[in-house]
Amino acid sequence: MVVNSWFTPSLPKPCPPKEVKEEISPAAEPVPPPKENSTEYYVLENEYQQLVFSSKGGSIVEINLPFKGPLFPHSVVLPVETDKKLAEQCPEANRFPLVQAHESTGVIKKQTVGGYYPLLRRSDEEQPGLAALALTSEYKEFSSLPFHVVSFSPTEIVLEAKQARRHIQKKISFPKDVNDFPYCFDVEIAIDGERKGIEISSGVPEIEWISGASGATLKYRVVRGDKGTVERIDLPKTTFRSQTTLPDWICNSNGFFGIILDPLKDISPGMTFTKVEDLPSRITRVDHGIVSAATTPGYDAFLPYPPTAPKMQMRMFAGPFAESVLKTIDANSLKVYEKPTNYVACQTFHGFFAFISEPFAKFLFIIMNALHSLTHSWGLSIILTTVVLRILMYPLNQWSMRSMRSMQEISPLIKAIQEKYKKEPSKAQAELMALYREKKVNPFSGCLPLIIQMPFLIGMFDLLKTTFELRGAPFIPGWITDLSAPDVVLDWHFSFFLIGSQLHLLPILLGATMWWQQSLSGNLPKDQKQWTDQQRQQRAVGNIMTVVMTVLFYQFPSGLNIYWISSMLLGILQQWWTNRKMTKASLPVPR
Repeated sequence: MVVNSWFTPSLPKPCPPKEVKEEISPAAEPVPPPKENSTEYYVLENEYQQLVFSSKGGSIVEINLPFKGPLFPHSVVLPVETDKKLAEQCPEANRFPLVQAHESTGVIKKQTVGGYYPLLRRSDEEQPGLAALALTSEYKEFSSLPFHVVSFSPTEIVLEAKQARRHIQKKISFPKDVNDFPYCFDVEIAIDGERKGIEISSGVPEIEWISGASGATLKYRVVRGDKGTVERIDLPKTTFRSQTTLPDWICNSNGFFGIILDPLKDISPGMTFTKVEDLPSRITRVDHGIVSAATTPGYDAFLPYPPTAPKMQMRMFAGPFAESVLKTIDANSLKVYEKPTNYVACQTFHGFFAFISEPFAKFLFIIMNALHSLTHSWGLSIILTTVVLRILMYPLNQWSMRSMRSMQEISPLIKAIQEKYKKEPSKAQAELMALYREKKVNPFSGCLPLIIQMPFLIGMFDLLKTTFELRGAPFIPGWITDLSAPDVVLDWHFSFFLIGSQLHLLPILLGATMWWQQSLSGNLPKDQKQWTDQQRQQRAVGNIMTVVMTVLFYQFPSGLNIYWISSMLLGILQQWWTNRKMTKASLPVPR
């Protein structure tokens, strides 16, 4: 029980929302009519989302996702280090809603400090360009049209705007059974009048800084015949526009979270993805200057309003890319709408080796998910996954270790050949190859296990960058609090080269373990004069690799460090056992 409570800590209590008393109206009075040219805000909330609407543009300026807790038991979002820092260093940017907004009852929504994840980029001043469901056209002022509320209930809001040649109505409502469509809401936009050239925005998601890089990803789904495929768009330098593609849906994500615009009917060809520069971000407030607004651009996605349709209906997903959530929506979409959606394909595998990492990452997650159902600890599941992989690769590793040991035993013969044919390199090489054949050893056998393990390592790296279930997942309280981010031992308010503003212990332990492993596997003579040239090269390469891997893994997720340390420790154990057996086998039989 003690071990289980240590490695399976209870989920961190995600800072129960604190009421901002000084900013709340003392009495629950009806909302007065909006003043001319003033901006009013309205909040629509259920157990999955808090949506904040602006009368300027009738758009959604905030999408806040509650943390899992007693008030929101169905939420899958957990707080991370950034949330903790914001609460300590910048509470004024950690209010929900960020603005004073009216509830359907007519009272001002009580603001809280913390308790939510802001899915949209937030600003102290309203910026319509960041908002979701904003209507845009070639005229910039179109996105700022004044809207007024026609009807407002706890599950639905209807806003209207009127122009000389156009009447616009937006209706946003939560589904009847929110648990069948978590993190979703229905959108109906009706335009009576001129509709040509109007686009609907997804909004700009908040940045997720994953292993030293932005997780921004843009995707869309198209249906060709009976088959639907999901395509990925390269992040545009300015704007990417397609006027012929007929998307089934488009997705704008930051890696762990995303926004999907999914037209249900009356769609027309076209889609646009735009880069938005110098945006505010919560991470820039707490990273001590390592990340700036200039290095964290955002991206907005747009669908065209069908010019011949008086009404456009969409479903909008705005939430976490948790596999269970996406699969629930996919299954119920097929039942309710008889439409395959494949939202689960929004999970993105990054990098040049994504075609390698994706199948390995999926395979690893199947193992980890099964182990998690037994241990209820993702950290312990990662360690047990390395045990499973070591068992699967035991024969190959055993053959390699035996071959390496044999290489060490014939090292005096290798050295003798190198000395004898010092001036005849080709002759020396021929003699060495003959010796290897005679002793049945392979000089490159030591590299094979590392080569075999590399796809699994890359797969685990991508798994930790793309699997929402591991975001914020704790392992050891007070030290490893988020398996998808580096562990933090110390934190300071300035930046060192390579180290940054935090001290991570796991990469240092990884380097020490790697050095220990190569020392044991080398089994070299204590007298370095007896080393062969090949042994000297191996030791030099091993030392360099130890330093390189320590630096490389320094900013990597703690889960990846745990995986690699566990794998090396198991390798050391197997090496010790192999050496012990081979030593016993080589001892002379007593007479």
